[in-house]
Parts: sequence; C-alpha cells; structure tokens
Amino acid sequence: MSIYTRTGDKGTTALFGGSRIEKDSLKVEAYGTIDELISNMGVASSFIKDEELKAELVDIQKKLFVLGAELASDENGIKHLKEQIEQNDIDNLEKIIDKYMGKAGPFNGFVTPGKNIQSAMLHVSRTVARRAERVIITFSKEDKVREDVRKYVNRLSDALYAMARFEEEK
Repeated sequence: MSIYTRTGDKGTTALFGGSRIEKDSLKVEAYGTIDELISNMGVASSFIKDEELKAELVDIQKKLFVLGAELASDENGIKHLKEQIEQNDIDNLEKIIDKYMGKAGPFNGFVTPGKNIQSAMLHVSRTVARRAERVIITFSKEDKVREDVRKYVNRLSDALYAMARFEEEK
C-alpha cells in the first residue's frame, strides 16, 4: 500500500467521514496542531527516565489521538467514532496535575525552561498545547467543538507544566 494518494495535490484533504476540505482551514489547523503536540510529547518522553511519568505521557498521547480524530471528522465521521474525550479524562488530568505539583513543591514565580532536556521538552509541549487550545477556540467560532474537548486541552497544558516542574525539581 502506498502512503501517497495524490488526492491532496490540489490543496484539499479528506475528513473522517468522507468529505473534503481545504488544507488551510481552521479545522485542519486544529487537528494538525494536536498532531504536532503528540509528536512533541513523544520527543519529551524519549528523554524521561521516570517510568510512571513516561507511561502517563503515552496515555495522554493516546487520548490526543482520540481528540484529534474527533476534530478531523465530519458529521458522518463523528457518528462512527468509537471513543471521545469525556469528563473522566479531564478528571484524570486534574489528578496528574495535583500529583506532580505536590511532588514539585510550591510555585515560586515564573519558570525559565531549560534546567534539563526533560523539563525543557515538556515546556515545549506545554506551549504547543496552549497554541492548540487557541486554534480550537478560534475554530469553535465557526463550527461546533464539544466542551469536553476544550476543557481537556486546557487542562493538558497545566498537566504538562506540572510534569515539567517535577522534572526540574527531581
């Protein structure tokens, strides 16, 4: 099977569900930024030695694939999704935030990223998550985005911050 189809050569891409849209649409920007975030988190994870933290990052990446699939779906595709982000996923991120902020200690002001490669890459992932959130909010002004999707991405940047603080303080 070839990975190229030539169907996007004219500047459109297929959504899950079958419809096609322009590659520079806000919808594509939204799920593309989630894809970028997944990759950045993979780079961060490759430097992290803490197995529990590494496993949590992989679990979050899997949830981001679910979230990205929802963003990459048209109305027909949404009906066929097997999983969506739900409140319990948001709750899990809040538990992660609380756990790593508890381990990192009190917040004493702004953190300058770069104390070590692990925390620096988590901070890069955090900033990509913030950008994803901005794009999703902008996109939601022209098309429906579920509240749980918006909440999840918002909590995720906080979780990545907490994880970065943990890696800085270890």
